[in-house]
Amino acid sequence: MKNGMKYTSTRGGLTGVNFEQVLFSGYAPDGGLFMPEEIPSLDTAILQTWSTYSYPRLVEEICSLFISRDDLPREDLRDLISQAFMRFRHQDVVKLAKLKNELYVLELWHGVTFAFKDLAMSCVGQLLQYFLRKKQKHVTILVGTSGDTGSSAIESIRGMENMDIIVLLPRGRCSPIQELQMTTVIEDNVHVFAVDGTSDELDEPIRNVFADPEFVKRHNIMSLNSINWARIMVQIAHYFYAYFQCSPSMQNIPLPLVEVVVPTGAAGNITAGSIAQMMGLPIRLVAVVNENDIIHRTIQNGDFSLADSIKASLAPSIDIQEPYNMERIFWLLSDKDSTLIKTLMEEFQKLGKANVPDILSTKLSQTFDSYTVNDDYVIVTMLRCWKENEYLLCPHSAVAVAYHYQEMDLDTRSVPRCCLATAAAAKFPEAVLKAGLTPEIPPEIRALETMDTRCTAVKRGEDWEKILYHKIEEVNMRRKT
Repeated sequence: MKNGMKYTSTRGGLTGVNFEQVLFSGYAPDGGLFMPEEIPSLDTAILQTWSTYSYPRLVEEICSLFISRDDLPREDLRDLISQAFMRFRHQDVVKLAKLKNELYVLELWHGVTFAFKDLAMSCVGQLLQYFLRKKQKHVTILVGTSGDTGSSAIESIRGMENMDIIVLLPRGRCSPIQELQMTTVIEDNVHVFAVDGTSDELDEPIRNVFADPEFVKRHNIMSLNSINWARIMVQIAHYFYAYFQCSPSMQNIPLPLVEVVVPTGAAGNITAGSIAQMMGLPIRLVAVVNENDIIHRTIQNGDFSLADSIKASLAPSIDIQEPYNMERIFWLLSDKDSTLIKTLMEEFQKLGKANVPDILSTKLSQTFDSYTVNDDYVIVTMLRCWKENEYLLCPHSAVAVAYHYQEMDLDTRSVPRCCLATAAAAKFPEAVLKAGLTPEIPPEIRALETMDTRCTAVKRGEDWEKILYHKIEEVNMRRKT
């Protein structure tokens, strides 16, 4: 059977878009985010069959539901996914660590940059290359990062002849290792800017560029942030794999429930979880944040409003106040009410807050649990996990495990719980040392300290948008000569 999946903007300005167009897009022209027009539904028999599949096979099955075979034949898809995971250090690509006190930690960080974003990004890099080779085209990729996204995006396309990537990172707000992973890549197609600002602030000039459709089209500009639907699509596989690894039985009908705990920043990963849930996967989702708690406040009481400032935390990749993927979640939970979403998100962009209707607020709190963890509790959690298991958590993964410990200590456990580990502890030695523990630094990371670096400093007070426009034009001019 042919799959004719089409895509629409969350704000309703565009429908009937094919996968290839969505892959090469950032924001939709109406300012919304692309989503599939229909969410596929899986029955128990399919879930039972899938439960024996490897992680790469699950990625293939899920992608095949969201990509029309007219866009990408199944055999080509399989080859791309196989190629994408070639550089992963673990033979199964991801690994479930079963620790004491029924703590299950799904290690999603065995890729090149030691972060979960390598999983989706490596697949997206291969998908881009596939379509660009076919069309003999060039694209300019524009990425804002709070830490891991930039390095994963760079690694996924470094050295590729038909893509240039421009990354904006918030100087001094990533961990030193995260920054080195970006600034030590000196391939000609990689351009890194260190910006004196927060990750939310540097998203603004990027959003403004994408709001200029003529410029975007002329220079073939696209995004690899989790704005890009393809990133979300691949991440859906995490949830199926987590479920199958942690479910006590695949024979019981109905299938048992598993709780998945997600360290949450821009909400891309938990959007993927929400879609998995809608596809029929019996999971309960917990969004866990640090002191930048907009998602927690929104889930708990519909308070979708910016705090006065971003607090720099031990878990910098989730130091985010503008979780743009909440737009996708609002759309899904409002039964695809694009008129409501357009009003809600435009209000939020204008005022820094939006009035979430009661019916949507209720649906949010029914769909997700949420929890917030401060730096002190991150340290306590890292220490406890080490003492009980001799297992080092990164501060982001500790945000998720903190929730597990709290629930366990309250003795409220009723279903298996899987905590997603989004990065290796080795990327955050400062946090490990703060917990009084000894970092384990792999040679690949240690080598960064002696490598040459290259980036352009962008100061506060400069016109960031103008600098970005100029760089994009310069890159494309060089490509034409």
